[in-house]
Amino acid sequence: MPGPSKKPATLKAISGTTQPCRAAPAPAVELPAITEVPKAPDWLPNAHAVKEWNRLAPLLTANKLLTEGGLSALAHLCAMHGKIVQLYAAGEAPTASMASTLQSMINDFGLTPVAQGKVKMNGGEEKKGNRFSNNGKRAGAA
Repeated sequence: MPGPSKKPATLKAISGTTQPCRAAPAPAVELPAITEVPKAPDWLPNAHAVKEWNRLAPLLTANKLLTEGGLSALAHLCAMHGKIVQLYAAGEAPTASMASTLQSMINDFGLTPVAQGKVKMNGGEEKKGNRFSNNGKRAGAA
């Protein structure tokens, strides 16, 4: 059985119980965010895939979530979406593997409410210190 859920980092900072040795490691690579919305690749398989690209690329670019390294992943997400829409339009259902793969790709870009909290924005401003923290002192300590 899993143990109790972990206390969020923000609550640890407020109560003064944060410990650098337990912090999550920083990502190894920081790719710069794309600043202009890229054009859909020519190889996308159908109009549904291109339409999905035209819907998602501006959203991801505006939120600094799209990098040069993520372009092919976004293209594959859109291609999978287009194929699944074609299947539904033909009165068929996608395989569980196709649906699971699409859901995984959608989560990778932080496009669901749960996944939004897990995706770190790229190229944002430096975080300022927490004015409510006790500067490493335990709460209630003198």
